[in-house]
Amino acid sequence: MPKPTLNREILRLAVPALGALVAEPLFLIVDAALVGHLGTVPLAGLGIASAVLQTIVGLMVFLAYSTTPAVARRFGAGKPGDAVSAGIDGMWLALGLGAVLAVVGALASPWLVSLFGASEAVASQAITYLSISMWGLPAMLIVFAATGLLRGMQDTVTPLWIAGLGFAANALLNWLFIYGFGWGIAGSAFGTVLAQWGMVGAYALVVQRLARRHGASLRAHRDGIRGTARSGGWLFLRTVSLRVALLATVGVATGIGTDELAGWQIVFTMFSTAAFALDALAIAAQALIGKSLGAGDDGEVHHVLRRTVAWGAWFGVIVGAIIAALSGVLGLLFTGDPTVAALIQPALIVLAIAQPIAGIVFVLDGVLMGANDAKYLAIVGVLNLVPFLPALWIIAATGVDGAAGLVWLAVAFFGVYLLARLGTLGWRVRTDAWMRMPA
Repeated sequence: MPKPTLNREILRLAVPALGALVAEPLFLIVDAALVGHLGTVPLAGLGIASAVLQTIVGLMVFLAYSTTPAVARRFGAGKPGDAVSAGIDGMWLALGLGAVLAVVGALASPWLVSLFGASEAVASQAITYLSISMWGLPAMLIVFAATGLLRGMQDTVTPLWIAGLGFAANALLNWLFIYGFGWGIAGSAFGTVLAQWGMVGAYALVVQRLARRHGASLRAHRDGIRGTARSGGWLFLRTVSLRVALLATVGVATGIGTDELAGWQIVFTMFSTAAFALDALAIAAQALIGKSLGAGDDGEVHHVLRRTVAWGAWFGVIVGAIIAALSGVLGLLFTGDPTVAALIQPALIVLAIAQPIAGIVFVLDGVLMGANDAKYLAIVGVLNLVPFLPALWIIAATGVDGAAGLVWLAVAFFGVYLLARLGTLGWRVRTDAWMRMPA
């Protein structure tokens, strides 16, 4: 059989990865739709609980990003048994972290909810949902690590199937427990937790079969867990810096005004939607870079780098053109209010212009993750905030509002912050130092 072209390899990995990424927010959409029919109080409680859960889960996504390169390196080196063992170590680490978070989170749920200052009725609903959902955290983290294992083995199709089945099970169980059994918001939490552990069961069968096929041990290895934790710790710090940037931007938008905050939510939703596709390209880059480094093929590493960056840039151009073309109507689609549509259109144009930059940034992130250059990503994650936070402060201090306020906010985030990331990531790949990181 002829070797598939690199473009086909990128598509083979990126398209299923995109489907699996899209399945994740669908869990929350189903929960919101079903709970929403219970009334505004349960829905508001779900909103608070989801904010807490998404923050925790977002910070733990390093389990996938640190497992993928560890597995891909060994797989590319022709050691599939060691590759599977590395992934299994990541799953054991995920189980340990998840167990600790579940216990602490369940006990801290009332305190976490109290931070939002909600009414007693809303807080009660939020505590109910959050305290139950915490027991699904170990499952969610195991799924992250197992997904990273399969990505490292160059398989993004199996995670797509499992995510799809998990989504279907989540919808069915939520409907059954909420309306069939009359459990209310607690039924939604129980249904989601069961669906998450069902996904773990599916992954366990897949990983067990892989281990048997390649002679890998299912036992935990101290060195493997320590290595994954070390790399994951740096990626955790990188994720924290991203969260600081997001929260600081929302904080400034809040200070500008209610309409501007609502408008920024729409603009950022469009950015997040485009990010799914860009993340899929980053996942493909991560898996292919790790595999090529493991094989010791520096020429192929550079080939993957150039080609995936080109994909990211051109996809950014296409997405940017679509956003620009729809910029006048997106506000109407979200709110039906012509005033809001006019308010956000200039900021959407800034977003559209920045999409090629975003495409390159996302791909370079994936490239360096695939090379296990986690320490560098963590350090520059903090450095990228140095020009960005003062830019936000200037916007807040000048008191600019309305469409102009949103434009300057968009320039700060999609211009200053993304350009800072592009500069630091581009500086790293200009030499081969990033290719020499240990597996």
